[in-house]
Amino acid sequence: MNTLQHQQDDGHIIMFPYMAQGHITRFLALARFISQRKPNIKITFVSTPLNIRRLQSALTSDKNIHLAELPFSSADHGLPADSDNTNSLPPHLILTLLYASENLKPLFDNLITQIIATEKRVPNCIIGDTLYGWVHDIAKRVGTLHFAFTCGAYGSAMFISTCLHLPHRRDDSSNDLIEEFQVPKVPGKCRPSQLPVYLREANKETPHVQYFRKQLSCTLQADGMLCNSVEEIEVVGLEALRNIVESKPVWTVGPLLPSYLLQGNNQNKNKVSVASQSRTGKEFGISPESCIEWLNLHEPSSVLYISFGSESAINASQMMELALGLEKSGKSFIWILRPPNEFDIKSEFKSEWLPEGFFERMNESNKGLLVKKWAPQLEILSHKSTGAFLSHCGWNSVLESLSLGVPIIGWPLGGEQAFNSKMLEEELGVSVQLANGNEDEVSSEDVQKVIEQVMDSSEGEEMRKRAMVIAEKISAAMREDEGGHLKGSTIRSIDDFLATVTSK
Repeated sequence: MNTLQHQQDDGHIIMFPYMAQGHITRFLALARFISQRKPNIKITFVSTPLNIRRLQSALTSDKNIHLAELPFSSADHGLPADSDNTNSLPPHLILTLLYASENLKPLFDNLITQIIATEKRVPNCIIGDTLYGWVHDIAKRVGTLHFAFTCGAYGSAMFISTCLHLPHRRDDSSNDLIEEFQVPKVPGKCRPSQLPVYLREANKETPHVQYFRKQLSCTLQADGMLCNSVEEIEVVGLEALRNIVESKPVWTVGPLLPSYLLQGNNQNKNKVSVASQSRTGKEFGISPESCIEWLNLHEPSSVLYISFGSESAINASQMMELALGLEKSGKSFIWILRPPNEFDIKSEFKSEWLPEGFFERMNESNKGLLVKKWAPQLEILSHKSTGAFLSHCGWNSVLESLSLGVPIIGWPLGGEQAFNSKMLEEELGVSVQLANGNEDEVSSEDVQKVIEQVMDSSEGEEMRKRAMVIAEKISAAMREDEGGHLKGSTIRSIDDFLATVTSK
């Protein structure tokens, strides 16, 4: 832990994300946003040793963001050695990591006690992950405020309400699902097919639901919530989330993205930057320059970008059908390849998982750019040749796509992603869902049909127009004139939050 020197400042905020790359990335972006608005505020970013090590190189210029590590040995909890992040684990071990994270509670309590003893003051607040509801007990014990930080408003509202109420079940003793149901405090109806796969058959005794119910119940006791979204684009979702947290404030502090994306989207097409690399801390399978060079060879809005995030993968048969459907569509594409869901996500990608000769045909025709490991997602989405994004609908990816006016083909695979996909299609009209989860049967004809619907049809053109309108709303939310007299909704929101915690 860094030695924290007492000095004249605007106070001290503690931040503690869940051990998942998407969560850590989002928290880090929030820390930088807070630091930008309040340069004299001290921020302590808490995680486990391996996660802290990955963050150190990304924080060399952020002098007031300190890192504090909590001891954690994954092997002590039945996990592979050196795996304190979900992106290094197969899906069946994610729940083990969730339960193992509860062991961090006394260690985090000790850390807060040490900080108070060193600084002779209580931190202004603790910003904790929604999945770490136990943070509330520690904040209450030391007499500070606790705020939960979450992703999108609609996805969060649906996830919280569905887990706490399981409204899709007739009762816990049977597998009888309701054909269409109302989610408490969330407008509109939902069908079991629109739920994340892990919730469809779940009841109160299902281990992951037990964990979520326990932590979310604690999270709802927080003094308020920070939401990585924009007031103007998630009207329904924010109404639902505010219904769920009742009298507590909900501040919209999104989109938490590199600033160059928010300063006039059209002007920044084709911009090559290391922003993606520094933000993810991952090694690219292709350089941003090579990627842009390939994209420059293609017509505007003609390329489909395909990525299922840092932790998710479709299964082998789905991967085969996706490849065949891509060929049938004739569309150019960039596809970030990871091993199918049945295999170790860290293993080497095998050509046998794709149709025979697929790699060779794509290279020869220049139709497909197949990238193993990682690619510069922000640079791809900001390029004029990118016409759509086939995505797992993780919220970080959704915000990146919408901020750049790129419509989405949804294929949610976990977390609250199915709810994000539902909202994008039904409320915003900027997406069409191709499949939901690893269990859906997908044919190459399905793939071809949806790609053509989004990229070639008049319906797809309308989606693109709606996405560009949303991009402008997102950009406007982050605007501020030089005197600070005119502020976008997100700037007003983060300033209000900081005024609340620094006036304590």
